[in-house]
Amino acid sequence: MEEVAKVEGADWFQAYLPGTPEGIEALLARIQRAGFKKLVVTLDYPVPPNPDNLRRSGFSSPLEPSLRLAFDGLMRPGWLCNTFLRTLWKHGMPHFENNHAARGAPVISREAARDFSGRRHFDWGYLDLVRRLWPDTLIVKGVLNPDDAVRAQQAGVDGIILSNHGARQLDCTISPLQVLPEIKRRVSDIPIMIDSGFRRGTDVIKALALGADFVFVGRPFNYAAACAGQAGVEHVADLLQREVERNMALLGLTSLSQLDRTCLYQPTAGEVPQSKNISG
Repeated sequence: MEEVAKVEGADWFQAYLPGTPEGIEALLARIQRAGFKKLVVTLDYPVPPNPDNLRRSGFSSPLEPSLRLAFDGLMRPGWLCNTFLRTLWKHGMPHFENNHAARGAPVISREAARDFSGRRHFDWGYLDLVRRLWPDTLIVKGVLNPDDAVRAQQAGVDGIILSNHGARQLDCTISPLQVLPEIKRRVSDIPIMIDSGFRRGTDVIKALALGADFVFVGRPFNYAAACAGQAGVEHVADLLQREVERNMALLGLTSLSQLDRTCLYQPTAGEVPQSKNISG
């Protein structure tokens, strides 16, 4: 984290809290020493989920070398050389770096799975503890319940990120976009941000129209970075910018401040739209 903090503008740190107050205090002290000013506390999961999709794709944590994994790497020589081998050469085996004050376990270690457990006892008192310890901007990520948003505001957070973590935890969990209007209605004096499933410019416009102050886009940038590094990330940013600009023009708008719920089709109670009457 110390290397990342040296990059201009990289002052956000997303933390997965350790399971003890002592561990939390030590992690926050390291984050502050590194120079981060905005701390994002992730309300992720108290126990590991049941990742059927990860097992189907051959992924595990800790990462277990296998013939399938080796074959996948050999079939993608660009990624194997430019990403995997280059990372090993310059930095060694990647470690989990945002869970503890000390360096986390390497991704192939049998201890890696422990970095994501031991938090089933967490309650709001732990967020209150973080607020007392952290002197700068504090944001919570993972809120989906309006009551939780109100409680987080009462804890003194400076912003909230609505997220279901890409729906990778609880099956059938609600979309953040569905709860955004109610949370925005009840918590209106701090920024309400959102992520999970945003891929296109139209997705961003929908969230802004429903009241989001900021929209995070994750996986497209991750995929782009893995495939093409900085050039890939810049390409995705350019695509998103052009999509938002084009869609705004097609809506007849010239400023993001003009986006509101009137830009969205909202059927009245009991109305079933017919496809033959829908254009666009």
